[in-house]
Amino acid sequence: MTRPNPIKLSGRILYLTDDTELLKAQLAGENLAFDPERKLMDNISTDEITPGWVCFYYDETLGRYSCVGLRGGVMQKDSIKNGGFDVIVSGMSKGCGSSRETAPYSELTAGAKLVIAKSIEKIYGQNSQNIGLLTSTDFGLIPRILAGEEIDINEFTKGLDPISADIVRAGGLFEYNKLRLAGKMSPPAIETAVRPMTMVEKIIASHAVVDAKTGTLGVAAVQPGDALFIRADVRFSHEYVTPMADALFRQGFGNDAQVSEPKSVFTFRDHLTFLADVMPEDKKKMGLLDNANGLATTQKAFSERHGLKLYGENEKGGSEAICHNAVTEDLALPGDVVAGTDSHTCMAGALGCFAFGVGSTDMANAWFTRDVRVRVPETVKFELIGTLQKGVAAKDVMLYILSQPFFRTSKGIGKVLEFAGNGIGAMPLDERATLTNMAVEAGGFTGIIEPDEVTVDYLSMMRGLDKESLRKRIVRSDKDATYLDAFTIDLAKVPVMIATPGDPRNGIALSDFKEDVRIDIAYGGSCTGGKKADMDMYASVLKDAVEHGKKIADGVQAFIQFGSQHIRRYAEQQGYVEVFNAAGVEMINPSCGACINAGPGASATKEQVTISAINRNFPGRSGPGKVYLASPYTVAASAVAGRIVGA
Repeated sequence: MTRPNPIKLSGRILYLTDDTELLKAQLAGENLAFDPERKLMDNISTDEITPGWVCFYYDETLGRYSCVGLRGGVMQKDSIKNGGFDVIVSGMSKGCGSSRETAPYSELTAGAKLVIAKSIEKIYGQNSQNIGLLTSTDFGLIPRILAGEEIDINEFTKGLDPISADIVRAGGLFEYNKLRLAGKMSPPAIETAVRPMTMVEKIIASHAVVDAKTGTLGVAAVQPGDALFIRADVRFSHEYVTPMADALFRQGFGNDAQVSEPKSVFTFRDHLTFLADVMPEDKKKMGLLDNANGLATTQKAFSERHGLKLYGENEKGGSEAICHNAVTEDLALPGDVVAGTDSHTCMAGALGCFAFGVGSTDMANAWFTRDVRVRVPETVKFELIGTLQKGVAAKDVMLYILSQPFFRTSKGIGKVLEFAGNGIGAMPLDERATLTNMAVEAGGFTGIIEPDEVTVDYLSMMRGLDKESLRKRIVRSDKDATYLDAFTIDLAKVPVMIATPGDPRNGIALSDFKEDVRIDIAYGGSCTGGKKADMDMYASVLKDAVEHGKKIADGVQAFIQFGSQHIRRYAEQQGYVEVFNAAGVEMINPSCGACINAGPGASATKEQVTISAINRNFPGRSGPGKVYLASPYTVAASAVAGRIVGA
């Protein structure tokens, strides 16, 4: 049954502002007048809407905790739910960060029917569509709502592709699929004429679902804006998301429904394996540790029920691998479509894949159909030329790119970041993966790099695959393909960078950073900072320190966490473990850990300062303290110095 039309919004409007007193007043019952000049909160991340511990719930309980991680500390349990708010209004980049569908679902179950923001991040927007939460960037709707006007549903489909628009009209993805299966709705046929295409466009065209019943795939060409379903080669989820997606799967397709082609579906116990070591006692008393452990139990049962490969826990603690590292090491191949329930799925773009994050509802549908909906994205090209200076890494390059006005003004939302140039050719695959991994920090759809002999050699070495067969899988952009924009980055001019607390886009050259910032924690790890090349960088700095009689500064806790057991073995073989031990570093088995405030290396108080190699530093992301982002070189050097310095 389609959503009722027109839409009547009679509840209150909540304006999320930086002014905590105004927030308190609204929660106490005051209705603010609409002021288009009022400064609204920008860059509200999904980590703030549903902090990690809130995600241990995956039912309507989420509505009781919506926005409890919001900066300023005003929002408490039931603040939004008890406020009678129909509409939530904020500034730029609403829903940045993690792909967790719990964020919009918490707002929906707290009573919100509409989210209005100056710009809305891609995954958050798509998740909202899937669950029936309306979104808009049109602030002109607010006076109309206040005047009691009924709003036609088509006001909320402006700018959307035909599939997304139909999903909004239907009231969500499952309702849309019911209508689609009944023949009452259908995606438009792709009729784009043959044209020069980018890598991503070519991969989408080859994976386009022409006939879902027969499994016919492939169209001659696609162009930005085309809406279609594409066939995924790899589908994966982790314990944070699998249980919610499983519940949706059974709800949508029945308790007896089976995952299609289970050999291409993978699950990961990689996010919460160290949670018990760091969860505060007040959270344990709430029963949250039991809830979190229950997620893993539910995921294991789901995996066994459907015969899926589960990357589980390691007997010595931690995990077999963080999902993104394992996908790159074991699963994805050039030209593949990879869909995962994590925003950093785009890391696999380093292999020449079209890899992207999806929410629980999208994955539940993909388990059954193997198909994922996409709107063909525009591509921005980055030509990297020259050679990096000593002590500068791909992380610095990415922080430099993210600091540019193009991304700070939300122009990167939903775009593909394609990296090319001789500067890329000189990078090892791990450094390339840092670039693609952090494409999502720009609000991007994904990042991608054309495979070359470095890629072929890596895959052949890791998996014993025939090099010639790998070369045949390579997809290349046409020379005359169309790009939304193009930038040339001279790597020789990229400085050592840090991103100041609050957002990965807060990049600044370390040489321009005049503060003397003392640190309490130095953390090297996560999917971004726990690769083999990252181990090389930590070791190069720490070995030099040890040889000069130095070690980790007094009062500083230093951690290095491996991205996979394969990476740990590499560090052992290279003698790095001895170096790390001699320097006074605590080494940790694979897990997302501190990156999501769920393991050693996360801050415990607001006063603590961390220098970290992770990919994002949104408020509360890695504990209540302040987090500066930097390269592995800078993290290691700062750990020895006790303050933020370059290598």
